[in-house]
Amino acid sequence: MLTILNLFGRSPFAPLQSHMDKVAACVYLLPELFESIQKQDFQSVALIAEKICDFEHQADIAKNDIRNHLPKSLFLPIDRGNLLHILTIQDSIADKAEDIAVLATLKELEFLTPLESTFKEFLHKNLETFEGARRIIKEMHELLESSFGGIEAEKVRGMVDDVSFKEHEADLIQRKLLKGLFQMDNQITFGTFHLWQRIFEALGDIANLSENLAHRVRTTLELK
Repeated sequence: MLTILNLFGRSPFAPLQSHMDKVAACVYLLPELFESIQKQDFQSVALIAEKICDFEHQADIAKNDIRNHLPKSLFLPIDRGNLLHILTIQDSIADKAEDIAVLATLKELEFLTPLESTFKEFLHKNLETFEGARRIIKEMHELLESSFGGIEAEKVRGMVDDVSFKEHEADLIQRKLLKGLFQMDNQITFGTFHLWQRIFEALGDIANLSENLAHRVRTTLELK
C-alpha cells in the first residue's frame, strides 16, 4: 500500500503508466503469436498465449491495486472518476489481447494464406493505433506540468486526432479482411471460419478501445 501511495504522491499518473506498460506487454506479443500460427508451430502458439495471459493477470493485479489504494481524500489534478475510467479502458485492451490468445489455442488454426497481406496490414494498423494511445498516456506528466493547457494540451489533442484517424483506417482494412474471409467460406471449415471471424473482431476492438482511451483523455482536458 505504501508503494502505491508513494507512487501517487510522486506523480498521480505513474501507476496509470505502469499499468499501461503491462497492457502493452500483452498487445506486443500478438505479432509473435500470429507468426507462430502461420508457421503452424502450435507449441509456440500455446507458450505465447500463456505469456499473454500471464501479462493480462499482472495488469489485473495492478488495476486492482490502484483501485483499492487510491484514497478518496487524495488530491488529484483530474477527477478521480476520470482516472479510474481511463484505467478501466486500458485494462479492457489487455482483456482483448487475452481473448485473442485464448481463441488462437482452441484448435490448431489454419492460417489464411490468401489473406496474409491484408491481415498483416490490419494487425499493424491496430498496433499503430494502440501505440498512439499509449503515447498519449505517456504525455500525462507533461500535461500535469502545463496545468492541462497551452501547447502541450494542443499537442495531445493532435495526438488524439491521429489515433482516431488510424482507428478509421483499421476499420476499413477490417471490412476488406472480412469480405476476403467470406469469399473463403467454402474453402475452410466452419470452425476455422468462425474462429478467424472472432479473432478479427477482437483485434479490431484493440483499435476501438485505443480510440476510446484517447478520447477519454481529451474529454478530461476539456473539463479542465
